[in-house]
Amino acid sequence: MDAPPRSNALTRGDPLAGLLEGPRARGAFMIRACFEPPWAVRVEDRAPLTVMLLVRGDAWIVPDTGERVRLRAGDLAIARGPAPYTCADDPDTAPQALILPGGVCSYPDGRDLNGSMDLGVRTWGDRLDGSTVVLIGTYQMEGEINGRLLDALPPLLTLTSDVWQCPLTPLLTEEIVRDEPGQEVVLDRLLDLLVIAALRAWFSRPEAEPPAWYAALADPVVGRVLRLVQDDPAHPWTVASLATKAGVSRAALARRFTDLVGEPPMTYLTGWRLALAADRLRDTDDTLDAIARQVGYGSAFALSSAFKRVYGVSPQEHRTRAA
Repeated sequence: MDAPPRSNALTRGDPLAGLLEGPRARGAFMIRACFEPPWAVRVEDRAPLTVMLLVRGDAWIVPDTGERVRLRAGDLAIARGPAPYTCADDPDTAPQALILPGGVCSYPDGRDLNGSMDLGVRTWGDRLDGSTVVLIGTYQMEGEINGRLLDALPPLLTLTSDVWQCPLTPLLTEEIVRDEPGQEVVLDRLLDLLVIAALRAWFSRPEAEPPAWYAALADPVVGRVLRLVQDDPAHPWTVASLATKAGVSRAALARRFTDLVGEPPMTYLTGWRLALAADRLRDTDDTLDAIARQVGYGSAFALSSAFKRVYGVSPQEHRTRAA
């Protein structure tokens, strides 16, 4: 018997696992940044997700909109792109460097840094013995992060050391500066683990705001419908069949589902199917026909039309970009 598709297996019975399975770094941009105050770096790389783990000293993250955040040793921050922000020793320090897409670095006036801040293997800054050390991991393409996960996150979230001790800090600190064969793969997997562990801790906190569908899982009616849809997206579901399974009328289900999830059942089902298709396109070599069957579309043409309408690109374009 064939094993069930990975996404379905993970989401079945554990929706958080389905949400957190998304990070799949591929040659992620990872550095150890070392600075001595005053310092400031402007980040305009439009990356979908960046993780900053403060190993020593303290720092501020100042987004263009929203509240600034102070980090101390042991704290972690996750910034969701593409909005720019500034990292600095003080919110009033003027940026000394600019980070652009692809890890390109320049002076604020546009001049190339020409390696003037390179301090060694994956190490960057103004002083190797600086009082501030930050480990930074950046997913450079949206295909590396599940869209459902990105939609569930605020622009900037933090975990302080008093509520979460990062078990990966010593290993990351050691591995990020190693220069050995296969090191990029090791760092990619460590970055994925760091993000998954951090977000699991963040979602468990009372002040976290998980997506509406996640909170709705606690409802006896809507939660049952969500699990039916998530566990078997290929089934030809209708509002009537879902209502029957949930033991309520069509009207009652439609009203209750929309109130709790924020969209009608069939709209949610379409989004779920297309999100799974996007994952399959990224993570497998399955044909479009096979993926269409797996996620509940009758043909590759039907899936392609719906996919392009929602994502703005064809399935093939999505697969190419993710690769």
